[in-house]
Amino acid sequence: MNTRKISRRSAITSIAAAAGALAVSRDGIAAEGAAPKLKGRIRHSVSKWCYGKIPLDEFCRVVKEMGIESVELLVQKDWETVQKHGLTCAMCSGPAGWGIPKGWNRIENHDKLVEVYEQMIPIVANAGLPNLICFSGNRDGLDDQKGIENCVVGLKRLMKLAEEKKVTLVMELLNSKRNHKDYQADHTAWGVEVCKRVGSERLKLLYDIYHMQIMEGDVIATIKESHPYIAHYHTGGNPGRNEIDDTQELNYSAICRAIVATGYKGFVGQEFIPKRDPLTSLRQSIQICDV
Repeated sequence: MNTRKISRRSAITSIAAAAGALAVSRDGIAAEGAAPKLKGRIRHSVSKWCYGKIPLDEFCRVVKEMGIESVELLVQKDWETVQKHGLTCAMCSGPAGWGIPKGWNRIENHDKLVEVYEQMIPIVANAGLPNLICFSGNRDGLDDQKGIENCVVGLKRLMKLAEEKKVTLVMELLNSKRNHKDYQADHTAWGVEVCKRVGSERLKLLYDIYHMQIMEGDVIATIKESHPYIAHYHTGGNPGRNEIDDTQELNYSAICRAIVATGYKGFVGQEFIPKRDPLTSLRQSIQICDV
């Protein structure tokens, strides 16, 4: 692959022309020839934060040409731009001020969290969007079982509204080894137990493949076992959370085939940090996952 640096503007200008010169090889990677046609068994999304230098309006035009249906992890002010391009936001960012370290595992957070999520759930619903992210918070000395109990107590307070508005709260699973030290929802089984105890279809998990590879591996078997509790997937190459090609250890084509086999109808969101030309890497990742 040509790794020569190109400007954002030239990348965007050339992307449509490049589409006509691409084909899918037997490994799912673009090669010269006819434009690839997506199979449609995976619904593709992409996290905008990984492409911060590209204006959202331009980014939406380009990713739609790639067959991507969603640009995600956006705040409310950006939803209209995405929808203007016929795209959706498959995972909405949570309320301001309530990020990864500070979440539902602390009883003292519940009243304020309930207040801000009660405000946000109807807004998400009125925009016709499906999912709203949430986080366990960091342990900070809290026992894992007590963390589960506290999350259940707080999240149950929102389920009636979430069910009424048909908005799913989605707790993200993150690694606590390398990127998010001390985060509590760092294993699939922990998150599944929270979902089971809450007992609503409107609480599920965001299974981040990169993060769970670091914490527990056994990705495909875990997906098969836990898929009823998963509302969304994120990608990322390990090590480094970069491109998902053969520079890293995960076989994303096999993983996506396993996801499809579960009957999953949601989105797979690309959330890797490109080391090469970002749009070329993004296009390649869609082809790898288009199984």
